[in-house]
Order: sequence, then structure tokens, then C-alpha cells
Amino acid sequence: MDFLVFTIIALFLYGIHKFVTLNNDYFRKRGVAHMKPTFLFGNMIPFLFRRQWFKFAKTMYTAFPRQKIIGMFDMRQPFFCVRDPDVLKQLAVKDFDHFEDHRMFVDENVDALFGNSLICLRGMKWRDMRATLSPAFSGSKMRQMFELVAECADETSFTIKENVLLAGGHIDCEMKDLFSRMTNDVISSTAFGHKINSFADPTNDFYLAGKQFMKFSSPLAGVKFLVMLLLPKVAAFLDINFSNSKVMNFFRSMVLRNMECRTKQGLFRPDMINILMNVRRGKANEVQSAEETNAEGFATTVESTIGKKIVKRVWTDDELAAQCFLFFLAGFDTSSSMLSFLSHELTMNPDIQQKLYDEVRQTFDNLNGQRLTYDALQKMKYMDACISEGLRHWPPAATTDRRCVKDYDYDDGQVNFKITKGQYFVIPIYGLHHDEKYWPNPYVFDPERFSEENRHTVNTGAYIPFGLGPRNCIGSRFALMEVKAIVFYVLLNFKLEPNEQTQVQLKLLKTPFSLRAEKGVNVRLKLRK
Repeated sequence: MDFLVFTIIALFLYGIHKFVTLNNDYFRKRGVAHMKPTFLFGNMIPFLFRRQWFKFAKTMYTAFPRQKIIGMFDMRQPFFCVRDPDVLKQLAVKDFDHFEDHRMFVDENVDALFGNSLICLRGMKWRDMRATLSPAFSGSKMRQMFELVAECADETSFTIKENVLLAGGHIDCEMKDLFSRMTNDVISSTAFGHKINSFADPTNDFYLAGKQFMKFSSPLAGVKFLVMLLLPKVAAFLDINFSNSKVMNFFRSMVLRNMECRTKQGLFRPDMINILMNVRRGKANEVQSAEETNAEGFATTVESTIGKKIVKRVWTDDELAAQCFLFFLAGFDTSSSMLSFLSHELTMNPDIQQKLYDEVRQTFDNLNGQRLTYDALQKMKYMDACISEGLRHWPPAATTDRRCVKDYDYDDGQVNFKITKGQYFVIPIYGLHHDEKYWPNPYVFDPERFSEENRHTVNTGAYIPFGLGPRNCIGSRFALMEVKAIVFYVLLNFKLEPNEQTQVQLKLLKTPFSLRAEKGVNVRLKLRK
């Protein structure tokens, strides 16, 4: 009897072991260099438990420095890490029809708002929504919206200036918090039509809702994410979602009420709400899914064309509200993070800060007392170089991915591999952005990399802060415009200096979602004379 029980247990454990390790020889059989998996978790322990997203990206990238593509394991599932810029361009741009989706971890049926946002949609629904929204982010639309952006940046910086005057000429700030308030005001105005000053009214609903949603680093958020990632069916059954229901309801009702109010009163503002209203009324059926070619500076991302089409799909209120929410989320957090890291670099490099201030001051003087204009901003070459270098050094995302929607074979004469339907590959953005092969002294902040004289040397496949191909960030043009306007008014009024809490070398927070400073970005704002 004991022997029988022992045999059953042994067979059971053997079956589990075989099931878990079934794919461990997947890459060996195909002659692909790969990282050795650990039991059950594959190569995902640094991401899932140590929560060091940027280090995970760097580890993937540097594991096999001579390989164009390597193999890894997401639990039991084999996936690829593509580390060569030319191979990336082939897969993500030229052969985009094979890799049009992201890996899914949010179910739209469980999380109606976040799950219906553009970043989470798949297949034809994504294509239709991307085509529907693209006109909202064209150069001409950005020009119309810029007045709202500049107004917010000017007025909030003036409020900060008043606080600094009252404090005796300088204040110490945690820059992520400061820039979160500034970007909150910009997005509230340009996306929702609400004019807010988060310094005069620090507890406004928009700012508090944004802060609540961005609590990604809490233990509970980490557990929820793991369940959704590893056990999606269990997450759906237990109604576990990525979003805070109160926050979601706030944004949804805000969008819908705004639409109804404008419809009744015949109001018009050149913002996101107006675009969604046109879609709702069926006035935005024929759209061009490729953004306009432009000359707005190196940092601007221009997506590849996926064609002109007629969009006849009828969108639900949740689907429309989701896009406005995503616009807020990206503008509120991603832009403020980028600004905080840039402020640290300008503080640590006073010569660069001075050169940028000189350009800001010259532009301001040329405006003859008028508020910053869209055309004046585009002429600021050193501003663009500083923003570009900030995005290289501190990319908004450490990695991104693409999911294969139909079997794909690659062979360039030097390397060949096959990606089957349902598999995905990861793009290690942080690794590419810090490779000495493309960036001499990659951990040195040097805007001259993107100067007029040097930009022709930049490998565009190794500089992808907003992603690559048709599935890149649709709001990149707006984000750049927003960041530049805020930098303009902050530097115009304040000199950035270190204080007692400033870390010379920033230590990053352990979080699987974004790059954040462990103890914040602490800077002294000193009023310019």
C-alpha cells in the first residue's frame, strides 16, 4: 500500500515536472541562443518578484551581445528578444501585418475602460480605432491645441513663481510631484475641457484620480498584476482588473457629461473631446491612419502607413471614453516622469542647462511679450536635442512587445528563425538606448548626440522611445509638444540647482511598470532675476 501511494505521488510529481519543463529545449532544438530557464518561472523572476523593469531589459539585451535575436521563457512559454535594429525594423515595420498586436493582459470584458483603450485593443478593432483617432494627433491638430498647452504651462509656472517669491526666492521641490501637477493641468484642459490649476487647487478631482490610478508600486497592485498576467481566466472569474472602479467611473462620467454639455450648448474646443464627439456623430468616418510627415525635430516619431480606409464601426460610450482616459494617463504620468528625469540631468549639468536657458530666453525675447507659439517652439533646436537625449537616457518604457498573429519565417542570410502564431517578441528599449555600439558613453547625458551636425549618425532603429512601426505611440507628437512647453516656462522663470536631498546618481524604484526614482527627484527652484 505504501509503495502504491509512493508510486502515485512520484508519477504525479514527474507529470508536473514534465509539464513545466516541456518547452525547455525549444530554442536548443532550433539553434537559437537562449537564457537558461528556472523551474516554473522561466526567466521572469527579475520582472515578477524583484520588479526591476529596466534591469530586466538590460539583462535580456546583454545576455548574448553578439546575437541579433535570443530566446527566453515567460514561465513555460518561449518568447524572443530582438536586439538588432535592422531585424526590429523588418519585424515591426515592414512585416507589421504579422505582428500587429501587443501581448494582452487586460480583458476588455473585465476592465471596460482600460481594456478598451488603444494600447490594449487587437486586430481589426485596433486598426479601426487607430485610424479613427489618428486625425486628432496630426500636426495641424497639434497646432490648434498648442494654445491650450502653452496657456496651462504659462499660468501654472506663474503660480509657482508667486510661491517662490513668498518663500524668499527659492523652494525645494520633488520634481515628479511638481510636473505631475503641471501635466495634470495640461491634460485636463486639452482632453477634458476643464481648466485647472493644481497649485492653486492641489486637491482637485483630476489630480487625485490620476494619483490614485498610478499606485502601481503597491503590493496589492503587484499581486493583481501577477494574477492577471499568469492566470487570466481566474482574474476574469474573480473580476480582478487593472483599474480602480471609482477612478474609472469618474473619468467615464466626466467624458460623457462633457460631450452632452457641449452638444446642448454648441460649444467647441480644439481638444480630444471634440474628436470623440465627431466620431460619435459619424462625422469622422473617413480617416487617414498614417500621421503627417513633419519636420518638428528628431524626437518626433512618425508612424508607418497602414493605409487609408473607411471606418464604419459604431463605437460604444465605453470605447470612446477609454481613449480619452488613455490620453490622460499617458500625459499625466509618462510626461511627468520624463520631465522629472530631465530636470535632474539639467541640475547635474549646469552648462547644458545654461545653454538651453539661453535658447529659451532668446525665443522669449523674440516673442515680444506674447505667449509661446507653436512655430517658435519648433525652431528651438537645442530644446529638441535635450528632449531627445532625455528620452534616450530615460525612455518612458524599458521594453515593449509584439504578438505574432500569423506564422512568420525570417532569414537574412546570417540568422534565421521562426515565430509561430501566438508567440511574442520583446523589444529591449532600455538596452538599445544604452549600447556603446550606438551611443558612445551611453550613461553620459549629452544632447549633442542629436545636434544638427550629429543627428545623421543616429541609428533610428536603436532610438525608439515611443516604440516602432504602426503600433508606436499615437500621442508622441502631443507628448513632445507638452514637455517642451513646460520646460520652456520652467527654465524661463527658474534656475535648477541641487539641494541637500539631491542624489547625484539616481537610484531607481523597484517597480515592473515604469522608471521612477526611489527617493524622488529633488531639486531647488531658484527664481531667475
